[in-house]
Amino acid sequence: MIAHLKGRLLHKSPVSLVVDVQGVGYEVFIPLTAYYELPECGATVSLNIHTRIREDSLKLFGFINESDKQMFELLTRISKVGPKIALAILSGMTAQDLTRAVFEHDISTLSTIPGVGRKTAERLALELKDKLSELNLQPGTATTNTPGGGIKDDAVSALVNLGYKKAQAEQALKKVWRDEPKPSLEELIRDSLNCLS
Repeated sequence: MIAHLKGRLLHKSPVSLVVDVQGVGYEVFIPLTAYYELPECGATVSLNIHTRIREDSLKLFGFINESDKQMFELLTRISKVGPKIALAILSGMTAQDLTRAVFEHDISTLSTIPGVGRKTAERLALELKDKLSELNLQPGTATTNTPGGGIKDDAVSALVNLGYKKAQAEQALKKVWRDEPKPSLEELIRDSLNCLS
């Protein structure tokens, strides 16, 4: 089984990429979250790979970090959740956000993912929680590439306490976040409220 690929990035799109490893081009399917972290074409890329073999096909699924790969593998073990839906889920939120939504039984957030209806969201919350517990994964243990860390969590909490839904608060924060100069908590809340109003 192919578990890791490192090579030159030949082509990238929001759903797949091609990696040249010593003259062989591997097509790798990726979640949208991974696409935003890819280097420019021609640069070296390193991916954690899940290999899926079927009677008529062999597909590679690539992830920037190990926690997203683990989450993908857990998702595909849930009834009626195949690789396509698993990629859609990980395109809509990070492994850490998904873990948090599952443990909080946040069906409304899970239902906002394209391709995931209420019934699938409820099945995810129920079945995935058991699987995450088996691996001792709790909210906050998965790695995340979301900038800001604690200050963003504090801002989301403040907005939720003001009556906004968590998904709305997170969307507003994504719109107003900037890396330089880093905003204070007060600025982040103020800008988010302006965005929400």
